[in-house]
Amino acid sequence: MHPFLRALEPVADALDAEIVESDELVPSDVELVWEGDVVGGLRLPDMRGALDRLIASVERELGRPLDGLSREEKQRAVALLDERGAFVLRKSVEDVAEALGVSRFTVYNYLARREQES
Repeated sequence: MHPFLRALEPVADALDAEIVESDELVPSDVELVWEGDVVGGLRLPDMRGALDRLIASVERELGRPLDGLSREEKQRAVALLDERGAFVLRKSVEDVAEALGVSRFTVYNYLARREQES
């Protein structure tokens, strides 16, 4: 494996993506170029499961499942999810509310409060 591809492994892991060799590239892959040559690619995950991956990353960052967080930590989790674009996904408020163990109304309140503070 090219050293540039090896160096990008932590980035790929963080994105839940896969690094592929240049001979395995498909049109939807992001080409990775080193000194003018395509040395590989980054295969991004499809959108199915995107919200689950975002929730899992916030849980890792905060150190426990969302439903075990304090009120302030839940507000922080909603802020993190909002920063990462979670709420552009269909039915995301309902799914996040379920993961947090709160109502949709509560998630909307957290989002509104965040917007007012900006």
